[in-house]
Amino acid sequence: MTQPTTESEVTEQGAPELDPLAAALLERDEQIAAHQRTAADFANFRRRTAEEREREAGLASETLLFKTLAVADDLERALAAVPEGLAAEPWVEGVAAINRKLLSLLESEGVTPFESVGKAFDPREHEAIAQVPESGKPAGEVITEHRKGWRIRDRILRPAVVSVAND
Repeated sequence: MTQPTTESEVTEQGAPELDPLAAALLERDEQIAAHQRTAADFANFRRRTAEEREREAGLASETLLFKTLAVADDLERALAAVPEGLAAEPWVEGVAAINRKLLSLLESEGVTPFESVGKAFDPREHEAIAQVPESGKPAGEVITEHRKGWRIRDRILRPAVVSVAND
């Protein structure tokens, strides 16, 4: 049996023994890789934490915006019920101005109403409370909107309450 050279001596386990410089370089590379993994893990943690914080803040504001829609509905009904003779009264104009400000605020937060009448019933956007037979419309078409539906950015904040044709 021949003896291995000192450069590549074999240890008792069978692995080649490295010179001190190669061993130090290998350890350095392992430490750098470990540091890079830790730095990447920390960056991912910070990103996930920021996204979670933003999502929670968004949910809190969505809850408030959802509750605000009831006020918008009430103002709209009040303005629709004003008799023609009183439409020019200052207090009616004041209520209309409040309604415009509220709608502007909702829009600035990404909340917009969507139309339902004449569209096909979509259970993601509509909540049907009645089916109307012999309406003269195609089956599944929304024929009456009882409560307006609202979106927040690209999602439904509140579905529209509708009646659907059933022929």
